[in-house]
Amino acid sequence: MTEKTNQSWGGRFSESTDAFVAEFTASVNFDQRMYLEDIAGSEAHCKMLVKQKILSEADGAAILQGLAQIREEINNGKFEWSVALEDVHMNIEQRLTALIGDAGKRLHTGRSRNDQVATDIRLYVRAQIDRITAEILRMQKGIVELADREVMTLMPGFTHLQTAQPISFAHHLLAWYEMTKRDFSRFQDCRRRLNYSPLGAAALAGTTYPTDREYSAELLGFDGVCKNSLDAVSDRDFAIEFNAAAAILAMHLSRIAEELVLWNSAPFSFIDLPDRFCTGSSIMPQKKNPDVPELVRGKTGRVFGNLFSLLTLMKSQPLAYNKDNQEDKEPLFDTIDTTLGCLRAFADMLPHLKPRRENMARAALQGYSTATDLADYLVRKGVAFRDGHEIVGKAVALAINKNCGLEELKLTDFQELSAQIEEDVYQVLTLEGSVNARNHIGGTAPAQIKIRIEEARAEINAAA
Repeated sequence: MTEKTNQSWGGRFSESTDAFVAEFTASVNFDQRMYLEDIAGSEAHCKMLVKQKILSEADGAAILQGLAQIREEINNGKFEWSVALEDVHMNIEQRLTALIGDAGKRLHTGRSRNDQVATDIRLYVRAQIDRITAEILRMQKGIVELADREVMTLMPGFTHLQTAQPISFAHHLLAWYEMTKRDFSRFQDCRRRLNYSPLGAAALAGTTYPTDREYSAELLGFDGVCKNSLDAVSDRDFAIEFNAAAAILAMHLSRIAEELVLWNSAPFSFIDLPDRFCTGSSIMPQKKNPDVPELVRGKTGRVFGNLFSLLTLMKSQPLAYNKDNQEDKEPLFDTIDTTLGCLRAFADMLPHLKPRRENMARAALQGYSTATDLADYLVRKGVAFRDGHEIVGKAVALAINKNCGLEELKLTDFQELSAQIEEDVYQVLTLEGSVNARNHIGGTAPAQIKIRIEEARAEINAAA
């Protein structure tokens, strides 16, 4: 009889797995990155088995020693991974048995690869959420520090990518902070929901051994246990939720990237990106291409795609575990790697943006950005807003005809449109007057921005 390929389950089979099938069904090439989580889960399971007297203390000690040696071997690059053993779990188990003998075979008592992999993934995603949120905080620190330096830097605010109203550059930067603050909270929410242990649910129905699932959950830092064994091993909604949070973050990073690309272009020329985050052209020697923001913008697509891959993967699966779920890891891992890479790039780059303040101010004076301020001025003089809106529209048309800014119109020009307009109108037509007038919570007035910067610093420190 042909030797069975995988000794962990080969008793049922009379022939070896086809070489192609073995390769096709194996996951060790990508799931080996969860070796720390797999070993941690096995250590907790072992300690629980000893506590419950399902496993002898001698076997438990041998298992823990063997697992520690395996961890060291993998850390040092001395561990030999085998595709024939399918996955990270069986590779570690087979090595453990080779090191300590039959005691290694007893470790799997009371569990299945189904609850084992579900536990590994939760532990792994939890650790990656902690890395991602740390990078979000690092990026936010850079945004806030840059904002603190640029409170008095004025630029045009846009709607429809048309000049709308003048704002502080710091105000725009703090909008990025608010976006990523919500992203941070989404990952925290996801972490809370995934932090329940499937370990001990076994294949799908639980186990006949007197296990203590709460104990192993506590050892692994979980908040509790999954209360239904079918659900524990079969759902990957926590991975989908993680990817959804990552997709929203990627969308926000892409919007920031788009603005950086625009602002760095010659027609805008609002900022200068550090050379180390740009590349040149093979044919045009004058070029300085914003490759890092462009790549962040482009990588958003793969994160979106990974989310839809996971949703599609789960949508038609009956309970409980199915081999389909092996396909959850590659899109999940790719999202993790992509998200961490994008965050690191922005966290490194954003604090070193160099604003071109004169260009920003010049652009803010174009497009009649203080027109709303003139309408508000008329309201304060007793003119109904809709009437004021019409008067200002005529003033803008006059300025366009004269090829000048609103602030360059003569007082007589204004008074032909409305007798309520007086000499003090010019105070509200300056960029400084416009931003200072918006002195309320959430407004672009420098006084409000300084308050929000201090609040943001406190929020970041509290979250760290």
